[in-house]
Amino acid sequence: MKRTLFDKIWDAHVVTEEAGRPAVLYIDLHLVHEVTSPQAFAGLAERGLAVHRPGKTVATMDHSIPTNGLPIADDAARNQLRTLADNCKKHGITLYDADSPHRGIVHVIGPELGYTQPGMTIVCGDSHTSTHGAFGALAFGIGTSEVEHVLGSQCLLQRKPKTLEVRFEGTLPPGASAKDLVLAMIAELGVGGATGHVIEYTGSAIRALDMESRMTVCNMSIEAGARAGMIAPDEVTFAWLEGRAHAPAGAAWNAAVDRWRGLRTDDGASYDRTIVIDASLIPPMITFGTNPGMGIPVTAAVPNPEEADPEARAALAKALLYMGLSPGEPLLGRAIDVVFIGSCTNARLSDMRAAASVMRGKKVAPGVRVLVVPGSQDVKRAAEEEGLDRVFRDAGAEWRDPGCSMCIAMNGDMIEPGQYAVSTSNRNFEGRQGRGGRTFLASPMTAAAAAITGRVTDVRTLMGGAQ
Repeated sequence: MKRTLFDKIWDAHVVTEEAGRPAVLYIDLHLVHEVTSPQAFAGLAERGLAVHRPGKTVATMDHSIPTNGLPIADDAARNQLRTLADNCKKHGITLYDADSPHRGIVHVIGPELGYTQPGMTIVCGDSHTSTHGAFGALAFGIGTSEVEHVLGSQCLLQRKPKTLEVRFEGTLPPGASAKDLVLAMIAELGVGGATGHVIEYTGSAIRALDMESRMTVCNMSIEAGARAGMIAPDEVTFAWLEGRAHAPAGAAWNAAVDRWRGLRTDDGASYDRTIVIDASLIPPMITFGTNPGMGIPVTAAVPNPEEADPEARAALAKALLYMGLSPGEPLLGRAIDVVFIGSCTNARLSDMRAAASVMRGKKVAPGVRVLVVPGSQDVKRAAEEEGLDRVFRDAGAEWRDPGCSMCIAMNGDMIEPGQYAVSTSNRNFEGRQGRGGRTFLASPMTAAAAAITGRVTDVRTLMGGAQ
């Protein structure tokens, strides 16, 4: 029987499965942080249970931790972090705390420390766990009650999703990146277009991406409604993983690679659905509304709700009202107040390099606040060794400590009511980055271009290319 990548991993992890009922799925790696874990640990304590396999759980402090180098000012955040530390100590769980040289955003440190590996099942109480699917893993977010289930049993009840192949063919043009590729896909599918499916990304454009770009694509799979996003592991994957702290070594590495080479969809295997997108036609993208599916080329005009599908019309009109935009107006030239370069979507070293390539030798526009937040301490150190921090500081941007930062506005980093921000994060919901704040999602290069000009800008004009 011909099987997809997803089928192979699912089949290898089913403990038991009965017709009409959810399967019991074994979980290889459980990632936890301070926001969704306290209630789960409390639930275990109420039932008198210990963590079943503490060696399969890894914790970090990322959501509530400040990135400005100052002490934690919020009592709730301080309590969350203290509770996580206490729970990890009690149960013998590895924790990358505030003082760890490897602390960072959970979906950044998992791969860079080698915990994330092909063929795994990986869960976390965070929607963007799909990031880890870039390595050929089945990775998805879970709720607080499910966090408790995994802590207590290392298993999870799951109904088998359908499969969706998204095939990107062609070559991304100059100025466009992985973030533009996935924003274009979500704009085409809609925020519910992949509901009930696991996406496998295939095609020449995907194979041409480096690992960090693949993580960006898989990270935002959830924004199209998908349960997870996956990319088959290949030589790019193996080269990126080799030598990392928790990756196999020596003979075990060779055996693992031999095994991982089989993690690809069999020739002749079928998906439940397939869509094909020409990557060569994707320009720099930007969102204009209040969900990631409201995306357009940066040179396009704001859509008219009256011309939209009747089911989408009211939501679109509401979004434009919140964003203070009018149908038919261009986004190009729209003044912005804040730029945020960071998040589990775009806070890796390659993202820092991309933003720095645009900002090098230039100055941030007057009145614009720019936060550059690396995804981990390792990313921060590597960026500083390359002098990227000096590029940002010389331009007038703030170079921060690692953390989720302005992506979720729960750690002191936020935009003010009515302000416009160009952000490299993954969600632009109402109030996501601050009550009353208005967010345009874009790539690191597009965000950097906005920082320099003070307006929504086609980065190609700063690269010498035509709009």
